[in-house]
Amino acid sequence: MSVDSADREMMKSALPVGGTVTVFGGSGFLGRHIVHALARRGCRVRVAVRRPNDAMFLRPMGVVGQVEPVQANIRDEASVKAALMGADAVVNLVGIMHESGRQTFGAVQAEGAGRIAKAAAEAGIPALVHISAIGADEDSASSYARSKAAGEKAVREAFPGAAIVRPSIVFGPEDDFFNRFAAMARFSPALPLIGGGTTKFQPVYVKDVAEGVMRLLERTGTGGITYEFGGPEVQTFRELMEETLRTIERKRLLVVLPAALAKLMSYVTQFIPNPPLTPDQVRLLGVDNVVSEEAVAEKRTLEGLGVTPTALELVLPTYLHRFRKTGQFERANAS
Repeated sequence: MSVDSADREMMKSALPVGGTVTVFGGSGFLGRHIVHALARRGCRVRVAVRRPNDAMFLRPMGVVGQVEPVQANIRDEASVKAALMGADAVVNLVGIMHESGRQTFGAVQAEGAGRIAKAAAEAGIPALVHISAIGADEDSASSYARSKAAGEKAVREAFPGAAIVRPSIVFGPEDDFFNRFAAMARFSPALPLIGGGTTKFQPVYVKDVAEGVMRLLERTGTGGITYEFGGPEVQTFRELMEETLRTIERKRLLVVLPAALAKLMSYVTQFIPNPPLTPDQVRLLGVDNVVSEEAVAEKRTLEGLGVTPTALELVLPTYLHRFRKTGQFERANAS
């Protein structure tokens, strides 16, 4: 959305030097890069996660005591408020791709997001960056996308000056997209093109997203706006699979999997731990995931923040080489 001068009166101030930033979900794929970027800028980082012991690997990203994991469950108001005490800014990264037990889309991505925003506003914290997703839509067929839209609405109601970020699929060494399909190609003779493979994506490098978040925290005039982050190229699902196979130097069939058949299969695979495909994900894969023309025109993008997006082809080989038959040190004919 665009903002006028009246809206800008509510926008946040820049992050103070050496300020304390609470990062909810900081131990995840995107979170660890944002924590690293904050630490390099000299911030004190409080990493709010459900299991602090699982986030101890983040502590060496700063000097002694600079990065500190703390226990917080976004379903619990008291723990959220405790994690926010004394903070100068907040980043909320918590999100799930599939539901499990009490970790539902509504509880995590809608109610949890609103709880963090409300607590941050009540604590008088001047800056909040909320990570959503391109495709957030209250009218979507996908529960994931509807919950993301509900989360954005809850954040806006509780904290009007929040900056909301909608990234396309994020890639990097620990991603769950290219790594997943590259791993599949090691053992499977074919890769599925769900719904024909025509859905468009705009993959964005994880370090570019982290830099974009840093600029939202550091600059005035960025609050109250919804940003869309994408990479330099728009590619179809088929093109992304072709790029993956070229990178890992393997030849595999690309088999069209009609959406109806994929959905039928997903009713079985959804019960596997860390499921490879769920019915909701099939619905998501039927909708383009690219930066809107409006966001580009209004400079609500990485480029608008002065960040030049990194090309997929420059980064993919640096971490997918392990899926080649001969690893990174030798090159072989694709097979």
